[in-house]
Amino acid sequence: MSLPPNAPLATFAAGCFWGVEHLFRKHYANKGLIDARVGYIGGDTSNPSYRAVCSGRTGHAEALQVHYDADKVSYRELLEFFFKMHDPTTPDRQGPDTGSQYRSAVFTHSEEQKKIAQEVKDKVAKEWWTKGKVVTEIIPAGEWYDAEAYHQKYLDVNPGGYECPSHFVRSFPPLS
Repeated sequence: MSLPPNAPLATFAAGCFWGVEHLFRKHYANKGLIDARVGYIGGDTSNPSYRAVCSGRTGHAEALQVHYDADKVSYRELLEFFFKMHDPTTPDRQGPDTGSQYRSAVFTHSEEQKKIAQEVKDKVAKEWWTKGKVVTEIIPAGEWYDAEAYHQKYLDVNPGGYECPSHFVRSFPPLS
């Protein structure tokens, strides 16, 4: 796939990557999403398999990586959506899915992304998720590994497939 010159990269981990990808694709269809891939990041195992990541021993998180059109959607908007569509107050857990592979994390690709991610996280903690501590990690993106082909667009291909019950878009007021 050939990407346009204004196609930055954003990487998020918010639990089971099937639901994360599905919600981002659904919400940002025709609104700036160019491409989305599920995969693994944040660990110390090269070329991990799904089974290895699910074991919790690789250090990797199940994650979503998106290329987006910055003329149509901002990184800040993507971050706000990320914080609306999962529970960032549960360490190593989303709904019934537990383990470090299901952690909440923003993997940044620049100092500017790191700055924006921290600003948004701080506002989210004060204005939206006030009943628990926001545990989302903000860390530099390392090596990305695409998940196996059958995981890509999983809920589009398997519409009745498993979707974490904590993945839905919450109604929060705009951040100040």
